Order: sequence, then structure tokens, then C-alpha cells
Amino acid sequence: MIEGGKRLEGKIRVSGAKNAAIAIIPAVLLVEGVCRIENIPRIKDVDAIISILTYLGAKVEFTAPDVLEIDATGVNTYKADCELARSMRASYYLLGALLGRFGNAQVSMPGGCDFGSRPIDLHIKGFEALGATVTVDRDIVTAHSKHLFADSIYLDFPSVGATINIMLAATRVPGTTVIENAAKEPHVVDLANFLNQMGAQIKGAGTDVIRIVGVDKLRGGTYSIIPDQIEAGTYMIAAAAAGGDVTVENLIPKHMESLSAKLEEAGVFIEEMDDSIRVRSDGKLKKINVKTMPYPGFPTDLQPQILALLTRAQGTSMVMETVWESRFQHTDELRRFGADIVIADERAIIHGVEKLKGASVKATDLRAGAGMIIAGLMAEGFTRVENVCHIDRGYENLVEKLKNIGAAISRINE
Repeated sequence: MIEGGKRLEGKIRVSGAKNAAIAIIPAVLLVEGVCRIENIPRIKDVDAIISILTYLGAKVEFTAPDVLEIDATGVNTYKADCELARSMRASYYLLGALLGRFGNAQVSMPGGCDFGSRPIDLHIKGFEALGATVTVDRDIVTAHSKHLFADSIYLDFPSVGATINIMLAATRVPGTTVIENAAKEPHVVDLANFLNQMGAQIKGAGTDVIRIVGVDKLRGGTYSIIPDQIEAGTYMIAAAAAGGDVTVENLIPKHMESLSAKLEEAGVFIEEMDDSIRVRSDGKLKKINVKTMPYPGFPTDLQPQILALLTRAQGTSMVMETVWESRFQHTDELRRFGADIVIADERAIIHGVEKLKGASVKATDLRAGAGMIIAGLMAEGFTRVENVCHIDRGYENLVEKLKNIGAAISRINE
């Protein structure tokens, strides 16, 4: 439940990156020894991937609220075709990790948010280039190989999932594997840094070309996950939309450049510091146009949040979605607030309205849920957001963090 119209002021701290954590935790399957991973976000997707590793036979323990120790030495099966794997999108990272360790993998098709088809053809292309035979039978993906070998792989699209999966599969393959047109997102770089810390030889992460020189084995060690770019962006947009003066702490300003530029264009004051960004806004926003792109472009995972903000921007704004074909499902929910939005193919045309009115809405997916909360913070009266299980998949203590900066928000059980 949210009572809108409250000014936001104060400091809000960002947790560890969800998208990095759910790639790094499966990567521990490639390591002999204990991995100590710090800055772990306590979210449902992390709980799910931990449960899958435990199911496979790994020893997993939280030694502090955000510190996880994993020993996957005792894992002796490559089959993760379990109900847990079906519950989350990133379960497909188990394919690359298990294939890299055992030369075989069997994993249930991923679930997670539903906004369009999620083909894994680029993942399969990468595995086949490394010498694996991949079959998909109903909802089970199986990869087998007599032996994997290094190769050069060109991705038709800079897919984050395929880049990460190929990197996982190739880390312990003899020779040099090259991924061309690789994804450059911060969590791709974070995974490469984690693997290198454990003894891998990966160069070029964060550029178009990643080179992986296979090593015999990886050793245990300690690694700290980067701050969550999308969580940070969500709070920046919330402060800009509701109005106020908020400092978002524990972030990497460079990761936020595409968002910061758009918020400034919309009339928001942005001040960058070493590991924080101050956002000041009177809630009076100018129209802007946004186009989602692979990193370093504007993130698709911030599209629902920025679209919510633009429902009250003066004039007509446009948001173009180029990454996921059906990621405008949440606009039907925004219309319940009184938003004026027209969808034309991959574009959303937003005619700014003077005010939004509180409504009863649902989170259609993880980031759409964040968009509903931002709309609720702007709206007059009370807003009720259902299906918050989606939001819990990717945000740690969202309600408490927003309360601490002045939002009138609470979680209710019915």
C-alpha cells in the first residue's frame, strides 16, 4: 500500500547486483575449494539459485547477512532438471557451468518474468561451437560432449545470457575461445572478474571481444559483487518522479550515465560523487525520448520505471523498446492511474497528464512492479500493488528503504 504525494529526502543504499549474483553463484560449480562471495543481495532469485546448488550437492552457508560461502567440490551430478530451475530465468546459467565442469548438462527450461519469447538459440549456438550436442525435449535442455574444444563464436545479438553461458562453458576448455559481438553489461564484467580471481584467464570483458584461455582448474577465494545498477536506477527515478532530494549510495556512477543523462534532460538535478549520486527534483518534468539498448545504452530493465515517470512529464514523450518485444504489458496497469499511453509496435507514446490518481494494480513482472511503485509514489491518494512476489525477486528490503527516505509505503498480508 502506498500513499502518494510524499516528498522523498535522505540517503538510500544500493545492495549487491542481482544480475551479477545469479551468474556468479552458478560459476562456483567450476571451482575446486571454498568461494566466499560478499555483497550478496538477499532476494528470491538468489534464494532459488542457492537452493538449486544445494540440490546438486554443494555446501552453502551464509556466514554474515550478505556473505555467502559455497563449496561445490562434492557436486557429482550434471542434472538440474528440477522444479526450482523452472522458477527463474537465470537457471540457464547452470547449463554453461555444468557443461564446463562435467562436459554434460541437463537443466529445466527457465521461467521468471513473462514479457515475450526467450529463445536460447544463441546459447545453443555457443555450446555447439565448443563441441557439445544440444537437445531440447519439452522443457528439458540437455547438452552432451565427448570433449569440449576452443572455438571462435560470433553472436548475432550481444546477448548477456549467451555471453555469460559461453564464458562459463569455456573457462576450463583447453585453447583460446573467442566471443565476438559480446555483451558489455557490468555484470558480464563482474563475472569475468570473479572467474579471474579464482584463476581463470579471461580478457576483454566489457568490450565487443572476449578471449578465454582455458585453464585446468579454478581455486577457491573471496570476491565482492558490484552494486546493483538497476536498483540504483530505480531509486534515482523514484526520487525524480516523486520530487525531493535523495542521495543514492553504494553505486558506480559510470554504470548510471545513460540514465543520468536522460534525467537531466527531463529537468532533474544530478550530482555525481565517487560512489553515490544526488538526485534533486521538484516533480515538474520535461518530455524526453528514450530508446532501450544493450549497455552502455539505456537499460531495458529501467524502461518500466522511466515510463512511469513520463506519465506526468509535460508534453509528449516516446519510449522505444528494442530488447524485449512484449515489455509494454505494464502500460495497461499505468492507465488505471489515469495515464495517457498509446502503444504502436515497439513504441510507447506517453502524453503527460497533470496528475495521477491512486489505483489498485498488479506487478506483471519484476521491473514493471517497480514501475507501479513509482507511479504510486507520484499519484494522489492510495495505491495498492499486488503480485509483489515479482518485486521480491530483485529488490532487497524495498519497502524499508523507501520508508527511510519518506515514502508512505507498507506491506500488508491478506
